[in-house]
Amino acid sequence: MKHLIDFIEAEDVSKASIYEHLKCTKEEAELIQYVCRRYVKGLEEVSVLEMLQEIFSQKDYVYLKRLALVKNLLDLGWIIQISFGQPKAHEASQLELLNVSIAPSISLLRLLEEGSLEIFLPEVKPYTDHLEYLQDQFDMVTLLHKIATYKQGLADNSLSIGRLKNKLTLLTARIEERVKMTQTPIVVEEFFKEKRLDEKEKRLFLALLKEEYSGGEGQFRDMNTLIELISFDEYEKIKNRALLEDGAKLITEDIIDYEEILNMFGGVSRSFYLQEEVMQRIIHPTKNNKVTKLKLDALVQEQELFEYLKPATTLEDVVLHPKTRETLNTLIKQVDKEVFKKLKEWGIKDKRKGIDARIIFYGPPGTGKTMTAMSLAKTLKKPILSFDCSKILSMYVGESEKNVRRIFDDFKELSQKAKVEPILLLNEADQFLGSRSEGLASSADKMHNQMQNIFLEQIEKFEGILIATTNLLGNIDKAFSRRFNHKIEFKKPGKRERLKLWQFMLPQNAEYEDGFDVNTLAAHELTGGQISLILKNTAYKVAVREESLFTMQDFFEEIEKEMGSSFEGEKSMGFKI
Repeated sequence: MKHLIDFIEAEDVSKASIYEHLKCTKEEAELIQYVCRRYVKGLEEVSVLEMLQEIFSQKDYVYLKRLALVKNLLDLGWIIQISFGQPKAHEASQLELLNVSIAPSISLLRLLEEGSLEIFLPEVKPYTDHLEYLQDQFDMVTLLHKIATYKQGLADNSLSIGRLKNKLTLLTARIEERVKMTQTPIVVEEFFKEKRLDEKEKRLFLALLKEEYSGGEGQFRDMNTLIELISFDEYEKIKNRALLEDGAKLITEDIIDYEEILNMFGGVSRSFYLQEEVMQRIIHPTKNNKVTKLKLDALVQEQELFEYLKPATTLEDVVLHPKTRETLNTLIKQVDKEVFKKLKEWGIKDKRKGIDARIIFYGPPGTGKTMTAMSLAKTLKKPILSFDCSKILSMYVGESEKNVRRIFDDFKELSQKAKVEPILLLNEADQFLGSRSEGLASSADKMHNQMQNIFLEQIEKFEGILIATTNLLGNIDKAFSRRFNHKIEFKKPGKRERLKLWQFMLPQNAEYEDGFDVNTLAAHELTGGQISLILKNTAYKVAVREESLFTMQDFFEEIEKEMGSSFEGEKSMGFKI
């Protein structure tokens, strides 16, 4: 305990052996000495007001001018705030400190015991490869995260924000020195220069890169977590959100992208990731990509036939009838690469072709066929292109047969250009799949039959995953039925599914009358599309009232209108939970 005794007995605190390690002024060291003297007498907590009044003059409130010393010692991590016997982690203002108690930190006690807490870094030398460089950068991201958690009051009590910031400064300077000494170009640094990223953009990039390398579950993908890494106060958090909003440099230059994920409260959060092309460039810096990969969504914007869909949900997020879910789970297993490999070995599948499946989703409108197709695509990690078959007859009058062939030709061309294997979704394919006319009563029948024959021919040749949606399976031509190896029925939701739909769709922040019972609403046999329409119509009606209170009667009136209507409700993109 020689360092402790030497410190508390020193008449001139600047002569004590640990003084140089405190990195503070002499006045601040005298405050630490006061706290330590009380500590060894069994008084762990010291009143800030009492300490300042005793050490400094009370005349003209001179002691108030010394509050900044206490604040700095807290930042350096030598003392901690105590509230009701528990340490407080948040950063306090100077005046907040006047009537609180303080105590020695674990770092200070360790210094007094060991005599030194200096950080000994290895010798500064050039980086041997980009992985060594990334390790230092990832350590820097970890430190930023620790500082962020400290500010939120979530950090370990043994940590101090002052020491963390000191480590960050040392590590940042070390990285800069090593980069200057390194003769071989470092791919990440070259990328930063090329894109002209500022310090905050670099840190966001490195955090996402760390996530990719570690294969994490998304710690640094969340928008709020990323903002915390580059912000040191609330104002900066608000200002820095612009770096991850649409239109920000990182997004517009295709460096990062995001997925929108529905959370349990019905809100949407963003999960960020590095673009695949950027990842390949960083992970395989010596690989020469001679062929430029074109983005599928950009290619789709240049044509008229297809719509590029962006799924936000997987199959786990969609309300489905249990039988439908069971069939879809079986389908997913059947298009698995390992299963497909076995089928090739057994001679069931053509060895020259990739994974393929021709699927029909059939059932009443509003049962979630389109949303399920999108969710299946996300589950299989494939993009999805949609074509509305109801438009085929209105496109280029007299050339419908030509346009049927064009659907498949253009789809194949887009896939080859983008070097991806998207799912082809043919929405409302009833007229393609219906029974063909016999006896050719008119030229219209002849054209329709010819169009169907071409469609049948293209289905036969199609390679990949194709999903067609239809309302009625009973009218399907037998020739088409044989070409589809999966036919999945979408039943109207049962009461359990309807209850989930109502619970998901009802506004969480609205006011409801006493006795409001969602189970009563779920008793009505409605599809998801009808529930969505009823809810919207009811919401418009309630919103115009002075007292915007949802009542059971409001819903009953809209349910009665909908069930008495000749329409089946809105066209649905499905319903997620």
